[in-house]
Amino acid sequence: MSEIRHNWTKEEILSIYNKPMMELLYEAATVHRIHHDPNTVQVSTLLSIKTGGCPEDCGYCPQAARYHTDIEGNDLMSVQQVKAQALRAKASGSSRVCMGAAWRNVKDGPEFDNVLEMVRTINKLDMEVCCTLGMVTENQAQRLAEAGLYAYNHNLDTSEDYYKDVISTRAFEDRLDTISNVRKTNVTVCSGGIIGMGEAVEDRAGMLVALATLDPQPESVPINALVAVPGTPMEDIEPISIWEMIRMVATTRIVMPQTQVRLSAGRTEMSREGQAMCFFAGANSIFAGDKLLTTPNPDVGEDMKMFELLGLNPQKPFVKKVQPETVEAADSQYESLGEKPKWTRPEHKIERNEAAKLVAKDK
Repeated sequence: MSEIRHNWTKEEILSIYNKPMMELLYEAATVHRIHHDPNTVQVSTLLSIKTGGCPEDCGYCPQAARYHTDIEGNDLMSVQQVKAQALRAKASGSSRVCMGAAWRNVKDGPEFDNVLEMVRTINKLDMEVCCTLGMVTENQAQRLAEAGLYAYNHNLDTSEDYYKDVISTRAFEDRLDTISNVRKTNVTVCSGGIIGMGEAVEDRAGMLVALATLDPQPESVPINALVAVPGTPMEDIEPISIWEMIRMVATTRIVMPQTQVRLSAGRTEMSREGQAMCFFAGANSIFAGDKLLTTPNPDVGEDMKMFELLGLNPQKPFVKKVQPETVEAADSQYESLGEKPKWTRPEHKIERNEAAKLVAKDK
């Protein structure tokens, strides 16, 4: 039951997902207790260091420049602003800060240099540092690693089959290539996806196949429930039920036993009881703070009350992996190469994404 496998098939994962709920919960909880302390949950704070203006067309995302979502954009934050936010996160119980920038991919230059300095600064606060900056090259990943990056987030979002119905401005293979570039460093991988975007259960299983067959498997897998934001192509999709989220968490736990499964977007729609079931099923990480980049999230005070009620404790930093050393910019072995990689731009169109773009033009 606790074996780490990298040869999962979609059929096997579907058979797990569709088990009777009580049987599924028992198996997932058993696997969870073999590999993790069931009363410890890792708490991350997600910080949008550059908001809005993204050139991608992800159907779920309010930060896409082509949609009309009333998101207030901002330029890249300063190192001091990020440090102040990290200190607040640490004081509230977070062990990790994840910095997100609404970029298609990292571009060498002053802004990336500032992000590297943010990584150095937060690592020196004895906090785990994660970044989600879009696609990265091997050299850029090495520079992040030198700065002291603990994890890099790059979600697969959904299955390879359904991906073309969600995003047309980059390819599924680009996602895997970025993860491969990160794996050439000592940085851990954080990669998961979103359920409730209109995909079939088979697509959820397909996403888990893509993640679970990676060797090694991602150290962290965020499971997000779609937050349907007005102005996005997916604004009218009905929320998924809590039972679907519990099934997804439990299945993820079984096929990726050592991974930290993060209960991510959509928690504002979940009751405490629903979240408790997710923790029982194997979730052992959350995002704290009142916002996840641009979408609402439970107040950290409410989360701490829930932790107290359930007897949960925040995980300390660097429990799963030793703290990376920070190499100062002047001592770096890796230099900016001024790279301009040709990431894929598929030519197909997604009807609902195109329709949402036209609505934006009319407003």
